[in-house]
Amino acid sequence: MKQTSLTIDTPGRGYYLITDRINTAIKPLLTDSDVGLLHVFLQHSSAGLTINENADPTVREDFKAFEEQLVPRDFPYQHDAEGPDDMPAHIKSSLMGCQLTIPVTAGRLNLGTWQGIYLCEHRDHGHSRRLVLTVQD
Repeated sequence: MKQTSLTIDTPGRGYYLITDRINTAIKPLLTDSDVGLLHVFLQHSSAGLTINENADPTVREDFKAFEEQLVPRDFPYQHDAEGPDDMPAHIKSSLMGCQLTIPVTAGRLNLGTWQGIYLCEHRDHGHSRRLVLTVQD
């Protein structure tokens, strides 16, 4: 088993394709013959991870619009210590999840043709998000 970490700075709320960043970070851990699993763990409770359509950028805009309808900011949350986007971000993080497991085949992520890995930033302002990448072969 091998492990590394990756820090990604986000500019604020949005869905950011990070597949290439992850591929670059794990490349030194893999050989062309490696078959195994990559576990991606996000060490934050106000952001999330998901795998989805990677070609059409309107998918990302639709995600943002839908999440605002699903988890409205004007709900009477009790937890608001860090502002009105704080508790909605925690709920969205729990709905999306903070970890992914992806097969590795021939030293590459074995994603579908139109699949990409998204870092889902649920806070209005930018943050540094840390991911732990563990390759099990």
